[in-house]
Amino acid sequence: MRPEILFPLFAEIDSLPGIGPRLKPLVERLIGGAHLVDLLWHLPTGLIDRRFSPPLSETIDGSIVTMDVFVERHEPSPDRRRPYRIICRTDDGFVTLVFFNARGKYLNEVLPEGEKRIISGKIDHYRGEYQITHPDRIGTDAERDAIQTVEPVYPMSAGVTGKTLTKAVQSALSHVPDLPEWHDPALQKRHGWPDFKTALFQAHKPEDDRDLLPDHAARRRLAYDELLANQLALTLIRAKMKKLGGRSIVGDGRLRQLLGKLLPFSLTGAQQRSLNEINDDMASTGRMLRLLQGDVGSGKTVVALMAMLNAVETGRQAALMAPTEILARQHFETIAPMLEQIGVTCTLLTGRDKGKARQKILDGLASGEFAVAVGTHALFQDRVAFHDLAFAVVDEQHRFGVHQRLMLAGKGTAVDVLVMTATPIPRTLTLTAFGDMEVSRLDEKPPGRQPVDTRVLPIDKVEDVTAGIGRAMHQGAKIYWVCPLVEDSEIIDLQAAEERHRILVDLFGEARVGLVHGKMKGKDKDVVMDRFAHGDLSILVATTVIEVGVNVPEATIMVIEHAERFGLAQLHQLRGRIGRGSGASTCLLLYGFPLGEISKARLKIMRETEDGFVIAEEDLRLRGAGEVLGTRQSGLQAYRLASLDLHGDLLAIARDDAKLIVDRDPDLQSPRGQSLRLLLYLFERDEAVRYFRSG
Repeated sequence: MRPEILFPLFAEIDSLPGIGPRLKPLVERLIGGAHLVDLLWHLPTGLIDRRFSPPLSETIDGSIVTMDVFVERHEPSPDRRRPYRIICRTDDGFVTLVFFNARGKYLNEVLPEGEKRIISGKIDHYRGEYQITHPDRIGTDAERDAIQTVEPVYPMSAGVTGKTLTKAVQSALSHVPDLPEWHDPALQKRHGWPDFKTALFQAHKPEDDRDLLPDHAARRRLAYDELLANQLALTLIRAKMKKLGGRSIVGDGRLRQLLGKLLPFSLTGAQQRSLNEINDDMASTGRMLRLLQGDVGSGKTVVALMAMLNAVETGRQAALMAPTEILARQHFETIAPMLEQIGVTCTLLTGRDKGKARQKILDGLASGEFAVAVGTHALFQDRVAFHDLAFAVVDEQHRFGVHQRLMLAGKGTAVDVLVMTATPIPRTLTLTAFGDMEVSRLDEKPPGRQPVDTRVLPIDKVEDVTAGIGRAMHQGAKIYWVCPLVEDSEIIDLQAAEERHRILVDLFGEARVGLVHGKMKGKDKDVVMDRFAHGDLSILVATTVIEVGVNVPEATIMVIEHAERFGLAQLHQLRGRIGRGSGASTCLLLYGFPLGEISKARLKIMRETEDGFVIAEEDLRLRGAGEVLGTRQSGLQAYRLASLDLHGDLLAIARDDAKLIVDRDPDLQSPRGQSLRLLLYLFERDEAVRYFRSG
C-alpha cells in the first residue's frame, strides 16, 4: 500500500482549480497520467520573460514586452471582419491594442477609458504604428507583481491553454510534502543537488534559459531520482530471485545429443557460448533470470530448445511463451517435429483452444504427459497447472510486462527464466530495461545465410518496382509488401495497405495477392499467412503486423513503402523477414519527399549494414532513448524526467548505487532504506516493493 505521506501527490488532477470534467481527459492525455505527480513530471521546455519593459523606441518586433499604458479611447469595428482597436498612451508614444472577434462590453470593463493599466504581449509594427494583438496579460497596478514575472512554457496539446496548465502546476506544487532525503549525502554534495522539493520548484519556476538546460542541478537531481528508482526496482527483483533460491538442473545430455544430430548445421561460437552461460545458471542453486539477445536469424530458438531439453532430461517440464498466436504457432511448428523425432512430447496452448480440446491439453500439462508447452499468455492463466515446470522461455520480452514474466515463473517451483528478444538493444538500454537480468548476446549469423541486398528508391519509382516483382513472381519468388497504415488517414498522407492490395490485385490477380493487418481476426490472419507460406499466394501486403513472428524461408523480396516513416529498429526487424533461405534476397526501401536529415541517415545505415547491434546504437544516437524500441508501444520503461542521451552518465552511477544499497540493506529497513521505499512508490515502482515483500 502506498505510504500516506504521498497521498497528496496521487490525488486526481481534477482536484486542482481550473481542471473540470471537460478538461480532465485532455490534460491526462497531455501529461500521460491522471495524478498530481504526473503533472509535476511534465517539465517546462521554455519561458516567457515579462520583466522586460523598454521604452517604445527600443522595442524589437516580435518580442514580449510589459508596459504601463493610459487608455485614451476605444474604436469598435463597424463590422465583424475588422478588428476592435484601443488607442493607448505610454510615456514616450502611442500603442494600439488590437482584438479580433472582440466582446466590447468585456474590453470596456478590463480597459476602461481614462484609466491606467499594465499590459503584456508581443509587440509589432503595422502601418507605422506600434501595436499589440490580443495582449496575454491585462491588469491594474495592484497586479503588477503577478504580471511582471518569468512564465514557464510547457509542451502543449489542443484544448489545453498554457494559462490553465501553469495555474494547475503551481497549485500542484503547493501539495508537495517535505520528504526525507533518499540520496547519499556525499553524492548529493558532490553534484550540488538541492533536495527533492526544491528541485521540483526550481524546475517549474525557471528564472532564465540556463534553468531549462538538462545539466541544471535541479533537473539532474530529478533525472537521477527517476533513474535510481528504476535501477533499484530492477536490482531488488534480481536480488530477490537469487535469494529465493532455485534448484540445480543438470541433464545427462542425451536428448541434446540426439537433437544435435538432427540439426543440418553446427552451432556458432556465440550460440555455444550462450548455451554454456545458460547451463551454468541452470546448474547453480540460484534462480536463473537471463536475457538472450540475438539479431534476426541468429539462432535463438535452437539455443532455447537446447536449454529446454536440459530441463526435460531431468524429468521436468519446460515452456515457451510467445506474444502472439502466430508466433506461438510458428514456434510449435518449428520445434514439435524435431522433439517428436527424439521422443519428447510437446503441446500448443493459445486462447483459441476451447472445450474438450483445451481440457485435454490442461490435463496433459498437469499430469506431466507433455514435457514441453508452447503458447501465448494463455500459459499463465489460473486454470493452467504444470506437473513440474522447471524452465520457462519468454520470447520477444519487450511485448510482455515484468508481472507477466513473474506469473509464468510462478507456475512451478523455483523456475529458471530465459527471456529472448530479436530486437537488438544498445548497451545503455539493456541496463535500463533489463537491469534485473544477466545478458547473453548472439552476435554471429549461422553459416550459409546470404546478405540481403538493400536498395533505396524514391516512391515515384513504384511502377518500376511492381514490374520487377512481376518478373520475380514468374520465377517463383515470394514477396512482402509493407505499408504503414490500414486505412486512409487524413493526418498522415500514406498509401494505405488496402489501397496497395487493390492495385496489386488489379495487376496480378486476387489468387496471387493476400492482405494482413492488425484489425483482422487472428484466425483470418493465420489463414492468409498460411496461404503465403505454403500455398499459392506470391505477394503478402501487410502492415507492421508481420514485424514479429513470420518465418517464410521462400520469401526473398521485401518492399517497404514510405520507409522514411519507420524507425531503424522496425526497418531492421522487417528486413529480417527475408534472407532466411539459401536464395539471394532483396529489400527495397521506397521513400517519399521531402526527406529529412534523420530519415536520410536512417536509410543510409540500412543500406550500409545488416548488423542489428550497430543499427541499434545508431537508432539511439539519432532518436534518443525514448523512441528507440518503440517504448510507447512495447511496455518498456519510458522516462519522464531522465533522457539517456543527455543523462547517460547518471545511469551508471544509479546502477552502482542501487547495487550498493541492496547489498547493504536488501529489505530496505534502514532509515535510508525507508526513504528509498518512498522513492519507489513515488515513481510507481510498486511492483518491486510488492515483490520483495512477498517472500
